[in-house]
Order: sequence, then C-alpha cells, then structure tokens
Amino acid sequence: MELKNKMILQIEKAVKEDAKQIIDYLNIVGGESDNLLFGANEFVISLEAEENFIESINQSEASAFFIGKIEEEIICVGSIMASSRNRIAHHSELAISVKKKYWGMGVGTHLMQTMIDYAKNSKITEILHLGVRSDNELAIQLYKKMGFEEYGRFDKFFKIDGAYYDEVLMKVNLREK
Repeated sequence: MELKNKMILQIEKAVKEDAKQIIDYLNIVGGESDNLLFGANEFVISLEAEENFIESINQSEASAFFIGKIEEEIICVGSIMASSRNRIAHHSELAISVKKKYWGMGVGTHLMQTMIDYAKNSKITEILHLGVRSDNELAIQLYKKMGFEEYGRFDKFFKIDGAYYDEVLMKVNLREK
C-alpha cells in the first residue's frame, strides 16, 4: 500500500519470528504519547511469551495480530481479539498503534481497513469494539471514519501523572456496514 508520503506499507499477520521486533516497537511507541495503556519500556514480556502469544492468536479463526512494515521496520501493529466463549464469540476487541512519525500519513486507515476486512471474512465476528482515550481526537476521528460509533464512556479510566482521562467506548456492527 502506498502512503501519502509515497512510502510502501506492507501489512501482514505477525509470525513468531517478529516477536523481538514487536516488543521493541511497543516499548518505543509506549513513550511517544500517553494514548496507550503503557509507557516507554513498560511493555514487559519475555520473548518466549510473545512468541507463544503470536502462535496462539494465529491458530484462532477470528483473532489476528497484524504488523505494518516499511523497509522491514515495524511502524504499526493491530490486534483483533475474539472471545473463546460461544455466547460472546461474535464480539472482538480491536486495538492499534502507529509510530508517531507516521501519524497523518494514512497508516492507521490502511491498518484499520485490513483488520475490518479480516474480521468480516472470518464469518464469526459481527461486532468490533475498542476503547480510546477521550482526548485522542485523531484516533476518534479515524474510528468514526471507519464506521465506529461511541456507545459509552468509562470515567477516569486512565490516570497519568495524577490526571484522569475518560475512555471512549466505540463499536461497529460489521453486518450493518
């Protein structure tokens, strides 16, 4: 996929060989903003645990873990996490992150579209939902563009440096989109 800056973004499902680079990536993006659930170098997981997570998610029909690369560098990741419980298996949680220097270039849009297409094709997922910090206007704008609607809020979900921020809860019904 060609981005606004003419660079080529390749989005693919992660494999266990990507685990080290994914951990490094997450520890970097955690420090680039306060929009994630963790800060710089707070994504603490062993290489073996990350490899096992990737292998496990790749065995699921409805869950997936995607990475986006430019010239072999991971610049974005996204996950779709489906429940194994039959009564809620039609719901999946979606999460994405993008390296800050690539914000505004279409990376999030391409990653979101890839993930939505994957979920639609799974024949299991009917509803995608996510949470986003209430003042993360760029992300909220992206999610709305992709068809997500706000359905609630979690007051004081984030506490960063003593300040509280709400989480906006959003969803999209793939059968209606």
